[in-house]
Amino acid sequence: MRIPIINQSRHALPEYQTAHAAGMDVRANLPEPITLKPLQRALIPTGLFLEIPVGYEVQVRPRSGLAYKHGIGIVNSPGTIDADYRGELKVLLVNLSDQEFVVQDGERVAQLVVARHETVVWQPAQELSETQRGSGGYGSTGTV
Repeated sequence: MRIPIINQSRHALPEYQTAHAAGMDVRANLPEPITLKPLQRALIPTGLFLEIPVGYEVQVRPRSGLAYKHGIGIVNSPGTIDADYRGELKVLLVNLSDQEFVVQDGERVAQLVVARHETVVWQPAQELSETQRGSGGYGSTGTV
């Protein structure tokens, strides 16, 4: 699949880090470093603009290394970039640790996954089919 992309950053396009990776790492495009204090969030620009095909989305997901080593996540994870959005791709980082974290220009801040999706039309109904689970919700399928 080919997706048109404009790169106004000083960095390489997002890329897969291994042969079978699902996500491509995306880098911060910053004029100067941004310090995230504990529990602070910031919108991190990437300098990238995408033309996503209709029927697809780009999911913006946290990087496991940043989460594990520094407690850095994405507030609305996964974030969704819709096919009709043409603005700059930005990443909403949050610092969930108890220490400051400095986001540097060029740092890999998230991963992007291209995913197909369906568009639904709701079909109003008076009742739904029966299942073994039924209306059992949170915690209803076991203790673990």
